[in-house]
Amino acid sequence: MLLGISIGALSIPFSTIIEIFLAQIGIASKHPIPDNLVQIVLAIRLPRVVLAFFVGAALSLAGAAFQGLLKNPLADPYTLGVSSGASVGAVLVLFFHWQIPFFSTFTLPVVSVAFGIATLFLVLLFARKVDRRLSIETIILTGIIFSAFFSALISLMIALSGEELRQVIGWLMGSVAMRGWNYTLMIAPFFLIGSVLLIANLRELNAFAFGEAVAAHIGVDVAKRKLAILIGASLLTGAAVAVSGAIGFVGLVVPHMVRLVIGPNHRLLLPLSLLYGGAFLVLADLAARTIISPRELPIGVITALIGAPLFAYLFFKRKT
Repeated sequence: MLLGISIGALSIPFSTIIEIFLAQIGIASKHPIPDNLVQIVLAIRLPRVVLAFFVGAALSLAGAAFQGLLKNPLADPYTLGVSSGASVGAVLVLFFHWQIPFFSTFTLPVVSVAFGIATLFLVLLFARKVDRRLSIETIILTGIIFSAFFSALISLMIALSGEELRQVIGWLMGSVAMRGWNYTLMIAPFFLIGSVLLIANLRELNAFAFGEAVAAHIGVDVAKRKLAILIGASLLTGAAVAVSGAIGFVGLVVPHMVRLVIGPNHRLLLPLSLLYGGAFLVLADLAARTIISPRELPIGVITALIGAPLFAYLFFKRKT
């Protein structure tokens, strides 16, 4: 996060950043700090870095929960269709300029989260109709089918859009640029609720690793706990998609890499996935805005360029 704040068109030393933070809590700096540096740090770079951390942490935490619950490293918010459903909700808000009176500025994340959760339940319902045993392969294939369908809906809305086109396409490519503190405040409550739901079910996720029958035998309320985990992960995914757009591979690769290092114990896996997912997206955003400076790449491009080859390598290594 310090690197994300420090590096840019104007490089700011770590010591100056720390002095600016200390000044905000009343500890005066020994040297005067130019006002322009204070504005760059507090009003431009800090909200961007914090938002990137929240989004990366949310996607990674959701991915770790889905993988643990479904016992499959290919499970993540995108392969299960949750992200695509959340994307449809967000694009509808942008396309029709929806503004729900009670929610006001929170209309975008609320609608996105609602569509994400609804998509997950549709995927599970459809998968149960196909396979009463709800096998992992059936769930993932159903999620991919729904993702393809929702991608077609989004393409249709893009084709019909006029002045909203640039905004919708820019959002779909994924970015945390020019968001400001408002977007950080949008994701914060959903991130808190979703994280608490998942962290509260660490023991249950470990139990699910041995199968639902074993989990029920040792006293886990399987239906209740599974629902809590699915809702928590969907909350995180929907909120992340709402504020940053479609950013792939974070929820797929980061938990997988953490699992390779520390093992499958969710007491460590979930907190570390949160931290490393946040750090990964901060560094990806840093790369997106510096590689071809002064222009910026969409952050989704960076995560795909890094994540796809890395996951292919990990998957190949696992099979061999």
